[in-house]
Amino acid sequence: MSMELVVLTGMSGSGKSVALRALEDTGYYCVDNLPPELLNPLLALEDQLHASRLAVAIDVRSGDSLPQLPLLLHGLRDKGVALHQIFLDADDETLARRFSETRRRHPLSAAVERHAQQALPGAIAKERQLLADLRERSHVVDTSHMRPSQLQAAVKQLIAAPLAHLTLVFESFAFKRGITMDADYVFDVRMLPNPYYEPALRALTGRDAPVIDYLRRQPAVGLMLDQIASFLRTWLPVLAHDHRSYVTVAIGCTGGQHRSVYLVEQLARLFSTEWQALARHRELDGLQQQP
Repeated sequence: MSMELVVLTGMSGSGKSVALRALEDTGYYCVDNLPPELLNPLLALEDQLHASRLAVAIDVRSGDSLPQLPLLLHGLRDKGVALHQIFLDADDETLARRFSETRRRHPLSAAVERHAQQALPGAIAKERQLLADLRERSHVVDTSHMRPSQLQAAVKQLIAAPLAHLTLVFESFAFKRGITMDADYVFDVRMLPNPYYEPALRALTGRDAPVIDYLRRQPAVGLMLDQIASFLRTWLPVLAHDHRSYVTVAIGCTGGQHRSVYLVEQLARLFSTEWQALARHRELDGLQQQP
């Protein structure tokens, strides 16, 4: 087969509809809420669909057939299908707020406690349990703090990366807004000198030349960069040998504006000669910056 397939799954309310629209805009033939047992028949229709790139959303709405999915995907890889597995997630508070704002029912609400105040938290907990295996096998994208435009950009960035090699995703974030949920490794750099306390640098970011110059002059910043890079160089070959497609490395500082952004940019540049490396900044893309 020459088909390229994106399997999009994740928590209800995490943004799968937004991500699917992004894939459709990119040229994928998209199908929402596909039962797993129809995946192989759909792929067999490649010629009739006139599409070599297909994206399907599969989640708990599939009911009892959902456990079939991991084995089906394993078989597709063996047949030569270029497969991207993306799992969208968000923290429980964000998911509950989104359901409240849209006034939609969770697909598992009827299967848990029927008391109105307990139905939604119980449904979210049940869904996490049912999707745990798929989450473990997929690249996770935490949408808790993402606007739709950010999510669309992140999905397009992921599918543009070649599948033949391990892809590194370096992500900056602010601890004051919560730890990102999609990271394989998290590094806390709040102990490093903070450009925020330099009045001329406060409004700038870790991508601006004055901030870059300031942080490059700090020995502790250089030491942190070297030690993170050394750790990754030690373990990335092992992860690649274990057939991992993506590894997300999150760097957090207080505001997600200066130190973490600088280190993410430096690490992405440093590793781009050896691996496919992507840089993502949770707090900078479309969000109002706070000190």
